[in-house]
Amino acid sequence: MKWLNSKYLLQVGALTLLLHLPLTTSASIQADTLIQNIPTDLVTLGCASGNEVDSPIVSELPATPTSYDRRVHRFRKSWQSIIPTHSKIQFAGNMGLLSFGTGWDYGKHNQWETDLLFGFIPKYSSKKTKITMTLKQNYMPWSIDLGKNFSTEPLACGLYLNTVFGDQFWVKEPERYPRGYYGFSSKIRIHVYLGQRLTYDINSNKRFLAKSVTFFYELSTCDLYLVSAATNSYLRPKDYLSLSFGLKFQWL
Repeated sequence: MKWLNSKYLLQVGALTLLLHLPLTTSASIQADTLIQNIPTDLVTLGCASGNEVDSPIVSELPATPTSYDRRVHRFRKSWQSIIPTHSKIQFAGNMGLLSFGTGWDYGKHNQWETDLLFGFIPKYSSKKTKITMTLKQNYMPWSIDLGKNFSTEPLACGLYLNTVFGDQFWVKEPERYPRGYYGFSSKIRIHVYLGQRLTYDINSNKRFLAKSVTFFYELSTCDLYLVSAATNSYLRPKDYLSLSFGLKFQWL
């Protein structure tokens, strides 16, 4: 009986060993296959506990992108490009007493800016406050590092279109005026300007609403003022030039 029991135990042990080997090999092959098949555009890093994720999924094109991958990548990139990168507050500039708005930086060195601003003109002697809208294009060809988180743009230039909302302003002369009496629009003005900027980069551990703040000033004029200056010799620069100040808060 003891011999039979020993023989039985040896047979069970051998059978168990034979069954265990292929199972282990198969599991290893399946695990390796799963690791190799993880897409290259999905990158996640787990914590030591294995229950949390330290970094989000990184959206990149895989090593061999398909037409679908390229289309999704272009779609995401297009939407990201319309996210505003900064906000601005500007005082004066023939666009209202105060103007507030947002804009976009672009170009190889972010030397181009496009701003959309809304302002207001107090009623003063008129019946009500007026609202203005300005579309502004800026160009800063140079940026100089001053040290201690400061930098400057010694030249800022650009142009902008400004309009005032209200029935008393018009693009085309109303019929109550003789044809060609004014010869210009009272609703839309085209401006050009020159200015300078000073930027302070906020330390990363102290940032709250912005990563940098820029102070700027601009000396501007508009199409109507230029025509008046050219046709009226008695006008002085103070009559057709406007000085404005502003702050830019960089988000991205």
